[in-house]
Amino acid sequence: MSDAPVTPLNPSIEPQTPDFRQVPHNIEAEQGLLGALLINNDALDQVAEFLKPAYFHDPVHQRIFEAISKLVGNGNLASPVTLKTYLEMDEGLVALGGVGYLARLASNATTIANAKQYGQTIYDLAIRRQLIVVGQEMIGDAFDADIDDKPDNQIDKAEQALYNIAEKGAHNSGFMTFDTSLTGAIEMAEKAYQRDGNLSGISSGFKGLDELLGGLQESDLLILAGRPAMGKTALATNIAFNIAHNYMKARQSGNVETRPDGSVEVKDGGVVGFFSLEMAAEQLATRMLAEQAGVSSSNIRKGDIHEEEYSRLVSAARNLQDAPLFIDHTGAIAISTLAARARRLKRQHGLGLIVVDYLQLVRASSGREGRVQEVSEITQGLKALAKELDVPVLALAQLSRQVEQRDDKRPQLSDLRESGSIEQDADIVMFVYREPYYLAREMPQEGTEDFLAWQERMAAVDGTAEVIVGKNRHGPTGTAKMAFEDRFTRFTDLQEEDHLPERFD
Repeated sequence: MSDAPVTPLNPSIEPQTPDFRQVPHNIEAEQGLLGALLINNDALDQVAEFLKPAYFHDPVHQRIFEAISKLVGNGNLASPVTLKTYLEMDEGLVALGGVGYLARLASNATTIANAKQYGQTIYDLAIRRQLIVVGQEMIGDAFDADIDDKPDNQIDKAEQALYNIAEKGAHNSGFMTFDTSLTGAIEMAEKAYQRDGNLSGISSGFKGLDELLGGLQESDLLILAGRPAMGKTALATNIAFNIAHNYMKARQSGNVETRPDGSVEVKDGGVVGFFSLEMAAEQLATRMLAEQAGVSSSNIRKGDIHEEEYSRLVSAARNLQDAPLFIDHTGAIAISTLAARARRLKRQHGLGLIVVDYLQLVRASSGREGRVQEVSEITQGLKALAKELDVPVLALAQLSRQVEQRDDKRPQLSDLRESGSIEQDADIVMFVYREPYYLAREMPQEGTEDFLAWQERMAAVDGTAEVIVGKNRHGPTGTAKMAFEDRFTRFTDLQEEDHLPERFD
């Protein structure tokens, strides 16, 4: 997407149409609704949720509706008499007959029964006018594009503009009955009961982590944080592959269910969208290939592999090639562009998980001043995207250097950079910690008693890692012990008695 922000949609902007074609509008519906509101202010409740002043075609009607909304909202009566004080100097209203026009609106309104239908008509026509504006901007951009402005950027901009219209068009559901909420809770419990491992969310592929989280939950924002070299990307790619691979296996085995609308729900795993902002798609694919084949990724890059390893690589590549895992390696992507591409992926292929590697490399769309404000916009945008697409979003994050200054290097919530907004918006915060990494840097001189003690400590933790759940909005915090093979950057389950949850928030 181009750096130029998407033009905010303003329903009051009139599209430019040829003289022989009028833009969609219905003055009679606008007059009918305003008259109904003037004779019975209660009718405002029927349209206030979705109708805005700018949706009226006539500018005078926009100002009348706005004045009615403000008066009623403040607990006052809105009538031709009370509106006179605010609108008698309005030049547009004076041209229509002044306060007498308000009186005619009220006198010609015979019923409020059609108020909601009038409002819906006004709204629908406003949306059509917005679509015309977007279409005209698309044409203008295509004709007048800069040399550096690629067609893909124009497509992203158009998609974003259309989504903005669709988003505004989705009426807020408002309150729902407890019975409706309860039905959703029962359906979630039923899925957990039927799914392997009794998980309410998508399995990460790691037993210890799933026991803590109950799987990756739809609409959750999960933060996976750690210092460099801890294995954040490795764990994220492991989880991404596990979910994509389980989805592929479920489809092949027929573990699917056809919904009433004809769409198909796969019972396990999901399609994965991986935004790799730091690493090229080929590098990420090489990592995954090394993990699955059990071959060192550095040896793959150097071509230093023997025949048996090559056979494993070919076999792993065959398993990987059909996995529904899509990689976008655009650097410094804007949060609005990221969201637009995630929506497109879900529309075209479905979506079960979004991975962002990593959060601090995403750009804010608004150009806010201050890194804290930018990160706040990004985390809020990722959380909103998780809720909108109803999928878990796993975002990686860097930790501050203050971790290195403590004797105990295990990370804490306060170690998150710009921790306030990240901690507040996230549903789950996890940390990757590998004690062997720090112990190896503390090796004392060989032959000393300290060296023997160090050897014992290294032997006890060698090849292990911890995923520390520091925040869990849905349940316990605790630590999942894992095995980590450094050569292959591969995490696997490590069965230990002390991996159970520690406490509830």
